[in-house]
Amino acid sequence: MTAAFMDTPASSYLEVEDLQVHFSTEDGVVKSVDGLSFHVDRGQTLGIVGESGSGKSVTSMAVMGLHTASNASITGSIKLDGQELVGASRETIRLLRGKKMSMIFQDPLSSMHPLYTVGNQIVEAYRIHNDVSKKAARSHAIDMLDRVGIPEPAKRIDAYPHQFSGGMRQRAMIAMSLSCDPDLLIADEPTTALDVTVQAQILDLIRDLQKEFNSAVVIITHDLGVVAELADDIMVMYAGRAAEYGSAEKLFNAPEHPYTWGLLGSMPRFDQAPTDRLMPIKGTPPSLIQVPSGCAFNPRCDYQPRVGPACLDQRPDLVDNSSDHFVACHIPPAERQQIWAQEISPRLS
Repeated sequence: MTAAFMDTPASSYLEVEDLQVHFSTEDGVVKSVDGLSFHVDRGQTLGIVGESGSGKSVTSMAVMGLHTASNASITGSIKLDGQELVGASRETIRLLRGKKMSMIFQDPLSSMHPLYTVGNQIVEAYRIHNDVSKKAARSHAIDMLDRVGIPEPAKRIDAYPHQFSGGMRQRAMIAMSLSCDPDLLIADEPTTALDVTVQAQILDLIRDLQKEFNSAVVIITHDLGVVAELADDIMVMYAGRAAEYGSAEKLFNAPEHPYTWGLLGSMPRFDQAPTDRLMPIKGTPPSLIQVPSGCAFNPRCDYQPRVGPACLDQRPDLVDNSSDHFVACHIPPAERQQIWAQEISPRLS
């Protein structure tokens, strides 16, 4: 990691530096996150993308202080509004959840308690951080359900999670997450199980609520279409590390990492004929117990022979190529740009 990358802006609300999250198992140490740095400002959205198993959700749970298993080892730094979270007590982090930071989980049905009404769960979350009566908290819960677009909120507040559709449950989860006006919102695969029309509604809702509360938002997904809608900056993760990091404009218009090229090539396009074949990334993600030496992507990279043994022996640093566009790749920047312009971009156009 370069020194320039570590110089996060003074306005950054969330600052993560050299984060490592490892789990000891009988088979070995699982390096789920292995040296990750990023920052998010108030009013800005960071999209974290990558295949399943790349460390995206583990990163978000580390920020939220949810890794409580005895075999978990967390090192590095996570600062929320200047307050260090790594090594902080469980009580300290518990008091920050809801008010300072909140999370929308991938599956609201398993994240919400099935034996309590949706309203009771929002009321409980609100009263933990606000000294108000149950009546006032219930009124606030109804208002939140209304703001996230749930019809007849005064009636639906007494419904149980299983009585809501998938899209309505996700809206209720968002209402719960935003009930205390959190300064940081983490959305972990918020639209994965929803149909495309509901996906669009949920993304519009997150965007509108962010503008209202001026929250810092981290959206975690494997869907590049989602981050194209929401993100100001994008971090592409592979094998627990950042492969590429920069503005959404740069990563969509001039990406430089072969893994990012593969993700873009495997994304369906509405402006192409349905007979056109996608270009999948060959192979599978590596085991996080036995990560390949050198560049972790080298077994799947078509361009490794151009570089030679460096890809196999030396792990590339995340280096600023130009104006806050960071790439971890041994291919020289000029050659990466040439490959994109002459080989990859024409195939995707």
